[in-house]
Amino acid sequence: MEAIQSSPSPSSDDVKLLCLTPTKNEAWILRHHLAAASVWATKTIVADQLSTDGSRDIVRSSPGAELVCNDSPVYDENARQKMLLGAARKVPGRRILFGLDADEMLSSNLLSSPEWEKILNAAPGTVLRFRWVNILPDFKTAWIPPNLIALGFVDDGSEHQGVRIHSSRVPHPPNAPTLDCKDIVVLHFQYVVWERMVSKQRWYQAWEHHKHGVKGPLDIFRQYNHMHGSWNKEELFPVDPAWLAGYEARGINYRELKGEPVTWWDREILDYLREAGPDRFRRIAIWDQDWAKHAAAAGIQGNFADPRNLGERFAHRALKMSQGHRGNLLTRGLEFVLRRRGW
Repeated sequence: MEAIQSSPSPSSDDVKLLCLTPTKNEAWILRHHLAAASVWATKTIVADQLSTDGSRDIVRSSPGAELVCNDSPVYDENARQKMLLGAARKVPGRRILFGLDADEMLSSNLLSSPEWEKILNAAPGTVLRFRWVNILPDFKTAWIPPNLIALGFVDDGSEHQGVRIHSSRVPHPPNAPTLDCKDIVVLHFQYVVWERMVSKQRWYQAWEHHKHGVKGPLDIFRQYNHMHGSWNKEELFPVDPAWLAGYEARGINYRELKGEPVTWWDREILDYLREAGPDRFRRIAIWDQDWAKHAAAAGIQGNFADPRNLGERFAHRALKMSQGHRGNLLTRGLEFVLRRRGW
């Protein structure tokens, strides 16, 4: 692929390409994200939620980036997306919005793709949908779910309707026209630092149970342990070098990413355990960590011992082993028994 040389020159009238990114302690990848977005975006608007790892300083020092301070202590994806959308709509002109997390980026073949011109000339109100390419640690293989996801919107002022967790990133009005992109994809780098990703999924489980209270332990386990053998082989594809080559030619090397020794998610789980006690989380699969050891290292006093009995330990082990065999009769029997017992 030919290296990307400069920011795009749209054929449409005064289009503003805005990358809308929420962050909380994303310094591990934020410089890469902002550098890659600067290749194609007019501006990247970052709504940072109380980061303690220098994320805000990275945004402030990055040309083409705008910092919006999200000082709410509450995890709420709907609220943060509306905050980003409000900041974006202060930018005059015709706007195309891309809702990308810090660990995501449009593929670097975008400027040479015929789809880019289609995006630039799409009618207001058009929803842009992309393949979601989850790059795995070897950078040779990617998990690509079959459904395209809405990560872009040609702004027409429509209200954003979101939810507290796993919310849509951009407005999606009823009966809106859609432009489905297959050549330009959205790269997701969450899985390239595996242990960091596991920490995130662990936190999601604890948060769902402790703060959200909508799902039971079994459904929480199944949703957030998807990486343990439950991907269909038909959804695993080779990584196209063109997706990264343009960024790598500019010195943006996603292969060098490293995580933190202790993530903010694990520190927050310690707070949950101290707040509610370990017994509340006995059926939630967070016990692959020695929380007593983590607490001692952080100088935190209290009881952080694993509260599970033998039956609960067996259930977690059986659920993990059966994750890739959801349709199996034995697995369905296991789930039936667990649900009858309050899981």
